[in-house]
Amino acid sequence: VQLQASGGGLVQTGGSLRLPCAASGNIFSINDMGWYRQAPGKQRELVAAAPNGGTTNYADSVKGRFTISRDNAKNTVYLQMNSLLPEDTAVYYCNADVVSFGYNRRILWGQGTQVTVSS
Repeated sequence: VQLQASGGGLVQTGGSLRLPCAASGNIFSINDMGWYRQAPGKQRELVAAAPNGGTTNYADSVKGRFTISRDNAKNTVYLQMNSLLPEDTAVYYCNADVVSFGYNRRILWGQGTQVTVSS
């Protein structure tokens, strides 16, 4: 099972980006899915989380600007980022709590995608 993230890039302040992350392989079900980010010299932090059938939650710094959603039929989680700010610049990682057939449960990470917001 693997996660494949994409959609990063360079955008100006106030711009938008959409990050998809798809899980593939031996998947029975996916519990929580989420997005984290890590800026240079800083620890990785939770940006947004989407439990399976639960309530989404966001870091205070992105509330009202970012929206997380998931398409369970496609095993994909999305992060829609609007009104981007230079402080949103970071490598963004997707994360998923995956249960495979045979009930092997693992926390998986995508490879990271760079988001750069210019001022």
